Amino acid sequence: MGRGVAKVISLTPPAWTLPIDALAAAIGPNTRGIVLNTPNNPVGTMLSRETLEAIGELAEAHDLWVLCDEVWEAMVIDGSPHVSPLAIPSLAKRSVKVGSAGKIFSMTGWKVGWAVAAPELAARIAARHQFLTFTTPPALQWAAAEGLALPDSWFEAQRERYAALKARLVSGLEAAGFVVLPASGTWFITIDLAASGLPADDVMLSERLVREAKVASIPVSAFYAERPGTGFLRLCFTKDESVLDEAVARLAAFRAGCG
Repeated sequence: MGRGVAKVISLTPPAWTLPIDALAAAIGPNTRGIVLNTPNNPVGTMLSRETLEAIGELAEAHDLWVLCDEVWEAMVIDGSPHVSPLAIPSLAKRSVKVGSAGKIFSMTGWKVGWAVAAPELAARIAARHQFLTFTTPPALQWAAAEGLALPDSWFEAQRERYAALKARLVSGLEAAGFVVLPASGTWFITIDLAASGLPADDVMLSERLVREAKVASIPVSAFYAERPGTGFLRLCFTKDESVLDEAVARLAAFRAGCG
C-alpha cells in the first residue's frame, strides 16, 4: 500500500545471527524503516541487546522507524532474556512492538494481536487501524485483556510444560545422533542435517520422511523470501509425550538406514 520495496537480510546459520554490516549496506536514501522479528520465526533465536543497540545507531543515523514482531516473547522457555527494541533508549520512540494473544495463550486461531509504541507512533497506527480491521470479535479481545492480567505464575507454568516437551524431543533426537540447534522462543526445534549425517537437501529429505518414516517436518528453506538456504529441518514439540517418543523412534530408524 505504501509502494515500499523490501530488502531482505538473511540470518547467518547455525546461530542465526543478524549480520549488522549487511543491514547497514542495505540502507539507502529511500529507506524508511526496518522490520525485525525476535524471537525469530522459524528458528526461535533472539536478537541480543548489543545487536539491537547497533540497530538503534543505524536508525538514529538514518531517521528510520522499526517494526518488531515479538509474538513469541512469552514462549522463551530456556531462561534467556527477551529484549524488545522498546527497551533500547535509541529505539524507544521510533519502534512499534507487535504482540499476539494466539501465541501467548496457545490459541493461534484467535488472531487477536496488538501494537505498542510511543504516543506519536501509536496515534498514527490508530488512525489507520480502523480502515484495516473490521471483524475481530469483541469477546476475544475482552478475553485477551483478561489473559494479560493473569499472574506471572500462570505464564511460568505454561513455559515449564513446553520446556519439558522440548527437552524430551531434543534428548531423544540427540541420543539418536541428530544435531539440534539452540532455539529460545518457539514451539519448534531445528535439526542441522549435514551435521547429523544426512543429505542437506531439506525439501527432498522432508518429503522422504513423510513417505518413509511417516513423520511430517518443515524444510527451513520454505521460509526464505529469496536465496533460500538449505540444510535445516524444523520439527514441532507441542505434542503428547507418546507422539514425541514415536517420532524419535521413527526418525532414529530413518537415520540409521538413510542412504
